[in-house]
Amino acid sequence: MKNTLYIIIGSLLFALAVTQLAMPNSIAEGGIVGASLLIYYSTGISPGITTPIIFVALLGVGIRYLPKPMVIKTVFNVALFSFFLWFFEHIWAYPIEDALLAAIFAGVITGIGFGFIYQAGSSVGGTSIIARMLNHQLGWDLTGVTFALDAMVVVAGIFIIGPISTMYTLITLYVGKIVTDFVLGGFDSKKAINIISPKTEEISQRITTELASSATLFYGTGEYSKEERRVLYIIVHTHRLLKLKRVVKETDPDAFIVVHNVKDVSGGFIS
Repeated sequence: MKNTLYIIIGSLLFALAVTQLAMPNSIAEGGIVGASLLIYYSTGISPGITTPIIFVALLGVGIRYLPKPMVIKTVFNVALFSFFLWFFEHIWAYPIEDALLAAIFAGVITGIGFGFIYQAGSSVGGTSIIARMLNHQLGWDLTGVTFALDAMVVVAGIFIIGPISTMYTLITLYVGKIVTDFVLGGFDSKKAINIISPKTEEISQRITTELASSATLFYGTGEYSKEERRVLYIIVHTHRLLKLKRVVKETDPDAFIVVHNVKDVSGGFIS
C-alpha cells in the first residue's frame, strides 16, 4: 500500500512538472519521457499517447532481462503517469517569461516525483530496459549505458527544440538529480569523518561527552613511517560537523581529518 501511494504521488508530481512547466516552455527530459516530448514538439502528438507506446515496445524487447516485481510496478507506474499526462494536458499552462525558472522548478518537482517513484522500486526511465539487455548480452555497464542513452535523447533535442531549450533541459535534469538524491538520502543528512591523531583517546572522550555521539576505532599503518596509528571513524549530523572539527582541532591542532558524504545511515548510535 505504501509503495502504491508513493508511485501515485511520484507520477502525479512528474506529470505536473512535464505538462505545466516543461511543455509550455519547450523543455525536454531524458529517457522515454524525453523522447515523447521531442515527438510532441515535432508532431503535436500527446506524450500521454507516445510514452506508453514507446515503453511497451521496449518492454516487449527486454522484458526477460527485468525482475518480475519491477516489471509489474513499472507497468503500473507508466500507465498511471500517462493518464496524468493526458489529464493535465487539458489544463492550459502558459509559458513562463523566465525560462530558467521553469527549468529549475521543473527539475525540483521532477526530482521529488522521482524520489517517491524510486522509493517504491519503480521507474519510468525506459532506457534502463535497453541498458539491462545490453548488459546481459554484451556485459556493458548498466549506469554508463543508461547515461549514454539519455544523453542521446537530450542531444537529439538540439535539432528539434534548439540549443537554448536543450541547455535548459540539461539544467532541469541536473536539478532533478540533485533533488532526487536529496529525497532518497533523507532531509537529515550526515557526514562520515576519519580522524588520525596520537590523541584519539582524548578526542573520542570529548566527542562522547560534548557531542553525545560515538566513534569506532581502527588501527592503521603509515606507508612512509611504518608506524601504527589509531584512526577514529565517526558519523555525525551535518549541522554538527563544525562543532566536531572544532573539538578535534582544540584537542590536536595537527590532527588529520577527512570528511565524506554518506548516502544513507541506519542503525547504530547517532545522536
